[in-house]
Amino acid sequence: MTAETHVVKSPLMGTFYRTPSPDEKPFVEQGQRVNASDVVCIIESMKVFTELRAGRPGVVKRILVENEELVMKNQDLMEIEID
Repeated sequence: MTAETHVVKSPLMGTFYRTPSPDEKPFVEQGQRVNASDVVCIIESMKVFTELRAGRPGVVKRILVENEELVMKNQDLMEIEID
């Protein structure tokens, strides 16, 4: 049986951040278990910071973009293997 995968997508174009600020640890790492309500990253667009949540409980399988990378609307950001 293969596990179902949930893809976290960017709701807008902006800059992807893995951490809440430059001197803090990332919100999540690959292999980390998350709850649906956990913040997994931030997208900054025009000085507005939007927190993105996991959306489904599971394990972060892949982070598909680098910190501070420009992302497009609907771009895949990370994959979560659903429990």
